[in-house]
Amino acid sequence: MRWSLAAAIAAMSVGLVSVAHADNFTIDPHHTQIIFAIKHQGLSTFYGRFGKVSGTLVFDDAAPEKSQLNAQVDMTDIETHVDELDKELQNTFRTSKYPTANFTARQIVKTGENTGTATGDLTLAGVTKPVTLNVTFNGGKHPMIVQPYRVGFDATTTVKRSDFGLTGMIWSGFVADEVTLMIECEAERQ
Repeated sequence: MRWSLAAAIAAMSVGLVSVAHADNFTIDPHHTQIIFAIKHQGLSTFYGRFGKVSGTLVFDDAAPEKSQLNAQVDMTDIETHVDELDKELQNTFRTSKYPTANFTARQIVKTGENTGTATGDLTLAGVTKPVTLNVTFNGGKHPMIVQPYRVGFDATTTVKRSDFGLTGMIWSGFVADEVTLMIECEAERQ
């Protein structure tokens, strides 16, 4: 069956095609990444990337505060463009013992038309601390345009290395304690 845009809009208006109201989503690892930024000796900002992110999202666009998020980050997949530093960071994060970081949202608050916060627990290198993400909802694509239905978000937060016991390494004195995380995420409806 071929759908026109007018037919798709008409179908949505009578409920034949649902839009994302409390739907289950899976994070798309091919369209999700975490960029980290840290000041280096106060001279420059150094960037790196965690590329393997997975997880689940229960997203209710009509009541975002009812949404749920649980994400995992493969800490063995670090890219800084410096091979030696990638290996050193894996040692720093003790990836042989803690290969995965986890974030579980405990409270989601809508702060604007397409913005909100997701406060939850971040477990990194075996330490769990509360973290608040500042989130922007970028929208979704109707299943007639993209299969399956997808939603996209951007988020930022700042964490302190010292909160997670990531101090005392040789390079610790050369970089700031605060680390900015920039998250790009797409999720597919299940």
